[in-house]
Amino acid sequence: MSSFPAQPTLPPEMTPSETNPSWKIKLLYDGDCPLCLREVNFLRKRDAGRGLVALVDIADDNYNPDENGGVDFETAMGRIHAVLPDGTVIRDVEVFRQVYEALGMGWIYAVTKLPLVGALADWLYGLWAGWRLRLTGRPDLATIVAERNQRRCQSEGRCRSHS
Repeated sequence: MSSFPAQPTLPPEMTPSETNPSWKIKLLYDGDCPLCLREVNFLRKRDAGRGLVALVDIADDNYNPDENGGVDFETAMGRIHAVLPDGTVIRDVEVFRQVYEALGMGWIYAVTKLPLVGALADWLYGLWAGWRLRLTGRPDLATIVAERNQRRCQSEGRCRSHS
């Protein structure tokens, strides 16, 4: 029996061009959320063109879960998600920890690595995530998903008329 660990296998959704990405983390964000955009713009400035953080707007009608760790639109809208170069999907405060670490600012979220502080931070983030749409003056998630599905079916010409 070998003492070497098994070689990791690539998730099926990753293409060969994604096996060695230049980014350290792919952040899935809601481009229709003004507070999310403020954070993304800050991160973009901190990245300064280095490409360490790939930014993917889930609000774009062309968002493709298969290219983003299999995270569908509704799931991504419920809580923040990110994808690591090996295809691992992370969510909640862990996303912020890893994004800030990639940009050399890990100290900002370092305290959330402590078990109790991390659990509290995740709980508080969960409260925020649950209220985010309402606090930013947007419809509820079910309405947003229905509107998106309607736009997509119209653009793809696959809507059935109800006559």
